[in-house]
Amino acid sequence: MADETQPSWLLRDDGEKIAYFRDGHATENQTGAIWLGGFKSDMTGTKASELARWANIQSRSLVRFDYFGHGQSSGDFRNGTISRWREDALTVLDTLTDGPQVLIGSSMGAWISLLVALARPDRIKGLVLIAPAPDFTQALMWNTYDDTVRATLEREGLYLEPSDYGDPYEITLKLIEDGRRHLLLEGPIPLSVPVRILQGMADTDVPWQHAMHLATQLSAPDVQVQMTKAGDHRLSDPDDIQRLTETLDRLLRSIEHP
Repeated sequence: MADETQPSWLLRDDGEKIAYFRDGHATENQTGAIWLGGFKSDMTGTKASELARWANIQSRSLVRFDYFGHGQSSGDFRNGTISRWREDALTVLDTLTDGPQVLIGSSMGAWISLLVALARPDRIKGLVLIAPAPDFTQALMWNTYDDTVRATLEREGLYLEPSDYGDPYEITLKLIEDGRRHLLLEGPIPLSVPVRILQGMADTDVPWQHAMHLATQLSAPDVQVQMTKAGDHRLSDPDDIQRLTETLDRLLRSIEHP
């Protein structure tokens, strides 16, 4: 497994650097995988690290990376937007991988995965989405904020939202406004690749109804949703990890041996 203290670096045109790891080993004609993490998460979290272990055991190519302003990548998180993180993911796909890929997106990473799949339909052959949060800046943030929070954002451009996971989330007006350029749930999502959704019904960050709404909006005929009644937002318990790797294994087999 890669040494998680020493990432490799991908230089962006503006001088910023994307930190990444390559795990496993690609073989000819094999479908690779890319991990896309969540909002303020990084590529060394439990799910990402366990997927790296899976990739090495299965001899399957996996690329993990940190978005601009996340983890070990450069940049100020407050300057991050959905547009920027989408471009980071596209750069990783275009520069670090070859051939067909499956995207594994967690929370915000599911939104980015959907945007990447729409932008590169010839490269993306399937999606595994964990507690998917497309449109979260609007549906799960702005639409739920009271007048005081909205006024703070409009006046100061920043709202520090309390988090159960440590430091407050730094929510910028720029993030909210940019997110509106990439909303997906207002109409059909024209993807045809198979999609697997893993969702906890005890998720207090992304309600399970949000995942079901995504499933109904996807045009793909092969969309499967697995609900875990006691599952929280992280879905990082051993049973959750096993469910994730088994789901990924089955999806890859179905793609490579239809």
